[in-house]
Formats: sequence, structure tokens, C-alpha cells
Amino acid sequence: MNHQKFLDELLTSLIHEDGSDLHLGSGRKPAMRVNGQLLFLVNQDALTRDDMINILKAMIGSERTSKFLEEKEVDFSYTFGESTNLRGNAFFQRGQISIALRLISKAKTIQELNLPPVLESFTQKNQGFFLCVGPVGQGKSTTLSTMINLINKARACHIVTIEDPIEFVYEPDKSIIDQREVGGDTKDFPTALKEVFREDVNVIFIGEMRSPDTIAAAVTAAETGHLVFSTLHTNNAAQTIDRIIDSFPPSQQDQIRLQLSSSLLGVFSQRLIPRISGGRIPAYELLINNNAVSNLIREKRTHEINNVIETSSELGMVDMNRSLIELVQRGEISMESAYQYSINPKALERML
Repeated sequence: MNHQKFLDELLTSLIHEDGSDLHLGSGRKPAMRVNGQLLFLVNQDALTRDDMINILKAMIGSERTSKFLEEKEVDFSYTFGESTNLRGNAFFQRGQISIALRLISKAKTIQELNLPPVLESFTQKNQGFFLCVGPVGQGKSTTLSTMINLINKARACHIVTIEDPIEFVYEPDKSIIDQREVGGDTKDFPTALKEVFREDVNVIFIGEMRSPDTIAAAVTAAETGHLVFSTLHTNNAAQTIDRIIDSFPPSQQDQIRLQLSSSLLGVFSQRLIPRISGGRIPAYELLINNNAVSNLIREKRTHEINNVIETSSELGMVDMNRSLIELVQRGEISMESAYQYSINPKALERML
């Protein structure tokens, strides 16, 4: 088998079917995820261990493949053709090799992604901390890349991204964009964030906040004149704030709570919902930090944040259930999908 040609054919099919992910594994047929559903390619043969090793070599080279066989896992990025970027992870399961590839969409506009126009206002800030949250595969990276690209096209800034691995590759416009990949360009997230203070940076994008050290550095950067964007795997704004604070020892929680109350700009939570007409469309929640929200964070009353979001639509905040109901009313999604993706189905029922 020509493994490079085989991989190219699979990726061509993934793009043609408007898929999001390609799954390869020893002992099974390839599969791709289309509109959130996993579909096996029944016309393909099951892959062998040698197939998997050679496919991996085609993407990351022989040296990194040998290192993977020793360490049992690797994150990587891969460019297909001239401009199609993918994020990859290779790992072992029950002694067999598996690879998951995520197709990285090209940067789109907020309108093309069906996101609220208010997100553009956060790209115009000079400093602060903005988070995009939600489960894996819900479009967080796509949303933030769109916001970063808005800055790139509108402002003369120095933007530094710290990613593991690099996903979207930006074409510098009015801004300078330096993209640093953990493992290749820098040791780890905390090290890169420490160095960023010496690099005359205006805007920082952190691929994911994985440790208290990373979170602390990000919050400090936001306090010291930087505009910081990042992601977390949390369900909503209130849970996000609690997760950040709870990641620190009790002796440090009051300090991080105070810092967060003043530096936070907003928290955007999103879900990609199956569309009746095909494809997926986002439903979302948006918390905008104001004096009321800042006081709730400082006073350990984050459980009241959901009520603030529900009653502050005139200020630009968006409640997830309200977003779902609007999609149902517009005929975009079914009522069953609204209930399935609601974080609080009982509250959704009361709103109908």
C-alpha cells in the first residue's frame, strides 16, 4: 500500500463530506465524524499495525514516530495540500495504535459561524481575560481563532499564540503574529507565558489552561495590560469561574478570586447542535463581566451568576436556554435537540 496516497484519499473524502474528524486504528476500518455522527468507511479494509506506523510516518516523520513508539502518545499538527490543517493525536489502546485527526476549519467571520455580533466588542479591548468554554469538539478553537483574526485584520498588535499543537495558521495582516508550539518552540505553557512578558506582546492566545501555573500567569498577564484569550472544558460561566478558583490551594483562592473579578472580560460557552436542514449550528451562553458580576465573584456568590445572565439580556448577555429556544422558533433545531443540549432542562421547560 502507498500509505501517503491512502492518507491523502481519506483526507480528501473527509473534506468532501464536510467531516470534522478522521479515526484510524489497528484492526478496524477507518471512520469519520460527519455532523457529529461517527461513520465507518465500510468499503475500506481494516488497518494493520504496520499500516498505522507508516501512516504516522507520513505525517510526523520517522524520528518522531520512533519516539511515539517509546512514549506511547504524541500530539501533532499536519498540513494537507497547501492550506488544510489538522490537529492529530496518536495513542495506544490495548497494545494497538490509534490516531485521531481533527480538521481545522479555515478562519471564518462571526456571521458565517452564526455567533453573536457582541463577540467582536471583546476583540477591541486593550486588556482583560476572555474565555471560550464547553465540551470537546464544540467549536471553541474556531470561535477564538475568528476573534484573533479580527484583531489581526483591524489592529496593529503583536499577537503571540501558545498552542499544543498549533491549529489555525494565521496570515499576518495589520498585526505581527508569532505562533509557538509546546514541545517544539517552547518547553511548556507556564514557561512560554513567563517569557511573553519580555516579548512586547499586546494579545496572548493560550490554547488551553491546564494547570494553576498557567491560569495564574494568564490572569496576571490580563492584569498587566495584555488582552488574553483561552479555553476551558467547562459547561457554563459559573462553573468556569469556580473551576479556576478551585484549582488553587485554599490559601491562594482569595487572591485569584480578587484578580479574576477585576480582569475577567467575559465567558462564552457554546454547543454545536444538529441542524434540521443538515450540519450544526451553535447555541451559546455569554457572561459579560460588570460591577454586579465582579461583586459576586469577590463575595463567593458565583451560584448567583446564572440569574444575572438570565436577567441581563439588555446588556448583551445571553442565556443558553434562551439561545436554544430562539433556534427552535427559527426552525433551525428540533425541540428534542434543545432538551438534549440544555444544561438545565427544567428551566427550559418553564420558559416554553
